[in-house]
Amino acid sequence: MSAQAVKKPTEKGASEDVQYLKIRITLTSRNLPTLERVCSELIKAAKKNKQNLEAMKVRGPARLPTKVLTVTTRKAPNGEGTNTWDRYEMRIHKRIIDLYSPKQVVKQITSVNLEPGVDVEVTISS
Repeated sequence: MSAQAVKKPTEKGASEDVQYLKIRITLTSRNLPTLERVCSELIKAAKKNKQNLEAMKVRGPARLPTKVLTVTTRKAPNGEGTNTWDRYEMRIHKRIIDLYSPKQVVKQITSVNLEPGVDVEVTISS
């Protein structure tokens, strides 16, 4: 997708070009409540800036399938006795937020306080 140049009218009647970028924010975490909290904070920050810009779009959070990592181990350390097993699992939750905004707004949106345990990956394409 190519960058969009939108002519934004100024007070004197002249127009200036504003380049919009496609920004994809990928959030991953093992803790679902903190992940949802960070998603809502990012969207609130984006919508607060959206009031100033008419062409800015916010899409998401898109919920991706949860990855379940399982490990099955024997309880008995020496292999004798009844065959009893422990099953451990770790769930990894993932969310995607798409933004279409100008360059100067990106830092304002991504300056939200992130909680520990939430990994953020920002991909910017023009």
